[in-house]
Amino acid sequence: MTSVSIIWLQFALCAALIGVAGYQLSRNGDAIAQRTGMSGNWVGLTLLATVTSLPELATGISSVSAANAPNLAVGDALGSCVVNLLFLVVIDAVFRKQSLWQRAGQGHVLAAAFGVLMLGVTLVSLLLSQVQASHHGAVIAVFTQLGFGVATPALLVLYLVAMRTVFVFESNHTASASENLVNAELPRLRTAVVRFALAAAVVAISGVWLPFVSIDLAQAMGWNNSFVGSLFVALATSLPELAVTLSALRLGALDMAIGNLLGSNLFNALVLAIDDLFYRPGILLANVSPVHAVTAASALTMTGLALVGLFFKPRGRVLLLVSWVSLGLLTMYLLNTYTLYLYGE
Repeated sequence: MTSVSIIWLQFALCAALIGVAGYQLSRNGDAIAQRTGMSGNWVGLTLLATVTSLPELATGISSVSAANAPNLAVGDALGSCVVNLLFLVVIDAVFRKQSLWQRAGQGHVLAAAFGVLMLGVTLVSLLLSQVQASHHGAVIAVFTQLGFGVATPALLVLYLVAMRTVFVFESNHTASASENLVNAELPRLRTAVVRFALAAAVVAISGVWLPFVSIDLAQAMGWNNSFVGSLFVALATSLPELAVTLSALRLGALDMAIGNLLGSNLFNALVLAIDDLFYRPGILLANVSPVHAVTAASALTMTGLALVGLFFKPRGRVLLLVSWVSLGLLTMYLLNTYTLYLYGE
């Protein structure tokens, strides 16, 4: 077996572990939701989104602190946002009862709107950091002394405000809590929590392993870290979101599935702030490829499309497959991937 084959095998093993653990997160997260009486949207946005985003967090921290691969960290976080929005297309294609956008609850509008805010802050900060770094600007000099970028405190605050705002909205709109999740063989709450914690540990450990395998893969295949981070690592670390999404659909918990994806994007933006705190050579966004701005802009555009779908609620399907909103999401994903492949570093 060649060295390249071994690297691919390691990558596949990481992906498999994350996928299996993600399925267990979904099953036991659903049990916790039913045992505690929490709404599917809230569980998806907070509990599931946080845990399914652990690979992005672990990958980001290990990339900037141990592997010295800032492009991989930023590419993974932003690329995972794009992949999560692509999963909305998967939901729209799989959920045949009616269009995803018709069935989705209005509470998701808040999560998507905060996603636009956090991605916008990230994009502006990335562009500002690049310009300031090239011209040795005073703004970046001040934040270099502090050890983090201008976006880091803003993202931290926005995430907390988003969670608080969505919680208040869910508390005041009890209709979203009436989602019927019937499971006759639920484990006890304590059992579900233990299983949930074990699955979360597997996800975190696999996420720590991923960046080192990905760097070896990039070198062996002659690919750039921006492309690998934004595509392959982002796909692998987003497998828990996919597993949770498909499992939630089988349970009939559409709002939990959507909440998990949109909540994961909020957490991924938070991951960038945490990565910046762990990145000691300087400001994280000032030391990465400018091509990441394309991914941030793609995620921003795709989130805007999702907002349009949540408000407009299109009914028809293009070629009986997905709605035109979902088709737009798929187009943006493919465009972003092609651009990264051509111009990534």
